[in-house]
Amino acid sequence: MHVAPRTTLRAAAVTAALGALLLAPLPAQEARAASTLTNAGFEADGTGTATPAGWSTYSAAGQNAASFTEAGGHGGGYRLTHWSASAYKVETYQYLTGLANGSHTLSAWVRSSGGQNSAYLALRNCGSAEQRTELPPTPNGAWIRIVTPVVVNGGNCTVSVNSDARAGNWINVDDLTLTAGTAGLTVKGVDVSTLKKSEDLGGTYRTSGGTGGDALGILRSAGANYGRLKVWVNPADGYNDKARVLTMAKRIKAQGMKLLVDFHYSDTWADPGAQSKPAAWAGHSYSQLRTDVYSHTYDVLNALKAQGTTADMVQIGNEINTGMLWPEGSTDNWSQLAGLLKSGVSAAKAVSSSTQIALHLAHGGDNALYRWWFDNATAQGVPFDVIALSFYGYWHGPLSGLQANLDDISARYGKKVLVVETAYPFRLDSEDAHENIIDTTAELVSGYAASSAGQSAWLRDVMSVVEAVPAGRGLGVVYWEPAWTAVSGNGWDPADPSSGNGWENQALFGYDDRLLPAASLLSHR
Repeated sequence: MHVAPRTTLRAAAVTAALGALLLAPLPAQEARAASTLTNAGFEADGTGTATPAGWSTYSAAGQNAASFTEAGGHGGGYRLTHWSASAYKVETYQYLTGLANGSHTLSAWVRSSGGQNSAYLALRNCGSAEQRTELPPTPNGAWIRIVTPVVVNGGNCTVSVNSDARAGNWINVDDLTLTAGTAGLTVKGVDVSTLKKSEDLGGTYRTSGGTGGDALGILRSAGANYGRLKVWVNPADGYNDKARVLTMAKRIKAQGMKLLVDFHYSDTWADPGAQSKPAAWAGHSYSQLRTDVYSHTYDVLNALKAQGTTADMVQIGNEINTGMLWPEGSTDNWSQLAGLLKSGVSAAKAVSSSTQIALHLAHGGDNALYRWWFDNATAQGVPFDVIALSFYGYWHGPLSGLQANLDDISARYGKKVLVVETAYPFRLDSEDAHENIIDTTAELVSGYAASSAGQSAWLRDVMSVVEAVPAGRGLGVVYWEPAWTAVSGNGWDPADPSSGNGWENQALFGYDDRLLPAASLLSHR
């Protein structure tokens, strides 16, 4: 996925920058204000223009030449580039007047080398708080669309492209639009399935300032508004069963959060490589399995409703790329899989018609998989409200692949999309004796270090990609197991108390039990 540095780009950039130095004055040049973006695709000037038509350029250090137009646009022949052979700070901006008051959203296609102190789009001087969206690193050279919403009061607004960069860092920006309407994420969730077991075994949690407290409350204060809980049928350790889910649901709802219930239809982990039937259902016929799915789903959800904690969203299966309840519910037999899914959906809707139904696959960047799977599901008449995806960049590819898939499937099926699992390491070493799932630099996503800053940037950029899904169909993001810290006995295997935790370096609480900076992204607009 990683490509070599674009030497041809840099050579062209050097030529363009030198030309711009000769042609462009160093002070900022004010472009004539207008009520719509002028030259939003940077097609008016050709190559090497430091101050494109309709735009202004500013650098306090006289580095206007670090901003220039060049060939290689997203939708046309040209783009805006920020680049210099030495460290630089530069802004390319356009001041708009005569805008209608109310919500507006800036959209742009971008690329970035990464590595800058900051590189972002901003909407400022709009009569409300400035809004920014950072450019994700795109070392594979793919374009990514990002959006920035703002509320205009007074009819004016400045559209701004900013770089505070190290030598050789670059960004490309093209095809900007500013339109009426808003953006943002409805779901900013956390999967807290292992939290109760951690607490029972002595796990502790602290705010970023070091004050001890309830992990759920700390995450809620950081901005989390959804809690996700997995349900196993009869797990070996007794956690994540109906009784424990009921207890945790009360805590989630007491925090003012919404509840997402994730049915695995197993006694242990269910994922694309394992969809084992619960032991109690092992000898059941396909017909009986349909009844089992209905009864189990109804039982758990009705008990939640009875205690005043009705599920707001329900997953019928977990990462069911290959089906569930093997072999009867394998994707080798779509008719039977659809029957099982319909049983779960029917039970959930019988308890609460307003509960949203999500169908969940892993490999969130694999568009061919999602088209194949959901074409089959819709052909079989399986009803659902939300397409839920797992997306871990170190396994599932670049953010551009996630974006392409989200854009396509949300339009193809007319559904909301939700990244229901993502995470990233803040360090590589392990706190316990069990090796971490991601523990070498070779496993990391290019452009994202195993650091607090890298973890923050990953969550930020996944959220930005979901926020940019057209027609407001990007529902949100759930961070997977932010409270699964290294606590003796709370390992990966519910049948083995001595099993270790391979996830503590991807939690949102550090090895000192303090909340990490990435959690602040949960308050994303």
